[in-house]
Amino acid sequence: MRVALTPPALKRDRFCTVVSVTDTGDGDLVSFEGIDDLTAAEGITGCYVLANRDDFELDSLDAAYTDLMGREVVDERFGSLGTIVEIMSTPANDVWVVEGDRYGEVLIPVIEQVVLDLPDQGTISVHVMDGLIDMDK
Repeated sequence: MRVALTPPALKRDRFCTVVSVTDTGDGDLVSFEGIDDLTAAEGITGCYVLANRDDFELDSLDAAYTDLMGREVVDERFGSLGTIVEIMSTPANDVWVVEGDRYGEVLIPVIEQVVLDLPDQGTISVHVMDGLIDMDK
């Protein structure tokens, strides 16, 4: 995959190719073509790596942050839960923070068992697991 390193530098190419990605358990270790020694690696410290969105294969639950914020979430049993106001990233999966008038704040794990329909636009359909909604509200 060809990526861009930003901010650009005068003494290195702005674009480079990803050679390998290794899961270390604490994050990913990425090797770039042309970054072969400590001096070169230090030269890209603090850089952002930008990739073309079309170069990724996304599964059915992947969506861009900006495509989710403010979207209405409707549960098949409880009806409208509100809108997505925050997205929390956890090691296991993302969690949508949904706020609405009826149930207040509801934390929805973004997993196949919960998210029933995630269209490109409009209402998102879910099946919230028992215990996630405070029925006292």
